Amino acid sequence: MITFVLSLILLVGGYFIYGAFVEKTFGADINREMPSKTCYDGVDYVPLGWKKIFLIQFLNIAGLGPIFGAIMGAMFGPAAFLWIVFGSIFGGAVHDYLSGMLSVRNKGMSLPELSGLYFGVSFKNIMRVFTIVLMVLVGAVFIAGPARLLTNLVSGHLSYAFWCVVVFIYYALATLLPIDKIIGKIYPFFGFALFFMAAGICLMIFMHNPPIPELSLANLHNMHPDPGHYPLFPMMFISIACGAVSGFHATQSPMMARCLQNEKQGRRVFYGAMIAEGIVALIWAAAAMSFFGDVGGLQEFLKNNGNNVAVVVDKISYTWLGKVGGVLAIIGVIAAPITSGDTAFRAARLIIADLSGYNQKPLINRIIIAAPLFIVGFIILQVNFDVLWRYFAWANQTLAASTLWLVTVYLARNNKNFWISLIPALFMTSVVVSYIIIAPEGFKLPLTLGVSAGIAAALLLAFYFFFKLGKQKRGSFSKESL
Repeated sequence: MITFVLSLILLVGGYFIYGAFVEKTFGADINREMPSKTCYDGVDYVPLGWKKIFLIQFLNIAGLGPIFGAIMGAMFGPAAFLWIVFGSIFGGAVHDYLSGMLSVRNKGMSLPELSGLYFGVSFKNIMRVFTIVLMVLVGAVFIAGPARLLTNLVSGHLSYAFWCVVVFIYYALATLLPIDKIIGKIYPFFGFALFFMAAGICLMIFMHNPPIPELSLANLHNMHPDPGHYPLFPMMFISIACGAVSGFHATQSPMMARCLQNEKQGRRVFYGAMIAEGIVALIWAAAAMSFFGDVGGLQEFLKNNGNNVAVVVDKISYTWLGKVGGVLAIIGVIAAPITSGDTAFRAARLIIADLSGYNQKPLINRIIIAAPLFIVGFIILQVNFDVLWRYFAWANQTLAASTLWLVTVYLARNNKNFWISLIPALFMTSVVVSYIIIAPEGFKLPLTLGVSAGIAAALLLAFYFFFKLGKQKRGSFSKESL
């Protein structure tokens, strides 16, 4: 319990202390004109209060990752606590805040267009394709996940296919209608369910005092039942994404960048939402490690239930919170992926609109862009969920590494402290390169080779970065050179 409590304190303290430092480094200006007013269109550019924006941002980014990902990460043991806490404070929240504020400074520009400003046209086009594919992949994953949970919730009275259609219809409405018509109105309910779920499970942890493993040198090792195929590095850092570092967040932040009313709201919305998500991940990781007695008990339960993480969520929720509380908790778990899936498709529409210059005020224009996205999403939905999840996880962290490099270049160009993003950029680069080298869905090469390749890739990019930075300081820097 000591490790769990200290982790909660560190996450909250990280927001107030390190979050304030990052905000000061960026230079948030309360008097700067905001895109929500200068670009107002009543559809995507709409001024909203910071509390509503925080709730929308939190729900947008809190998909299955901080719940399912945290439970899968818990199989590695207490090392997961370290990644959730320090990953959230120094990696994920920095990533979310800087990418969100960079969008604010550029009229709510989407991530691929921001990449083009700093890395050139070729990289921008690569990012456009990669990000759109990731958004549709997220949408498909977050149709399948909540549809399965809803099927379990009604005990099979309505089929999985039926719930897929229902979720699909909701996604279509949320993608096409103005942000304050569906998302702005239905999210308070989803937010209540999600916060009830997290608060309820957290309260039960303190009431039942289950045997949460403490972080110690003896416990700081890989507890996964198959450590040969699931090494701590890089597998745990891919498994726990949305509860520590997640590139998907940078695709959602531009939507909120178009709704902020001043830059000082940025830390509350972007940095704060990531810390809140880290707290959700921490709660579920602690619950999963302790509810079944220990990490071994969790592993045995998953093995006996076909490695279905949804069954773990059901078991913990209904046992600790009772029937009514369990239902509310499950609704909260369902709300998390639904509120990420709808904005994934919406973000894809905005990215395509940005690159095409297609006016999004007329409804027919939104339909023309969104219809192909939903068709592709439906096709992807036919792929096995486990395969979808693995590819999503790697693509998500690859995007995080790219975004961290983007904000590092921005900070360097503006003579600001770039180390706050450079260090996590180097770490995430080594993670994603190592993973794709050794993973079953990658090249399936030995771990030593994968880790070596990951470190080499990070060092090469660091060398290139400092080489270009040196040219800047010598006066030979141009806008496209770094």
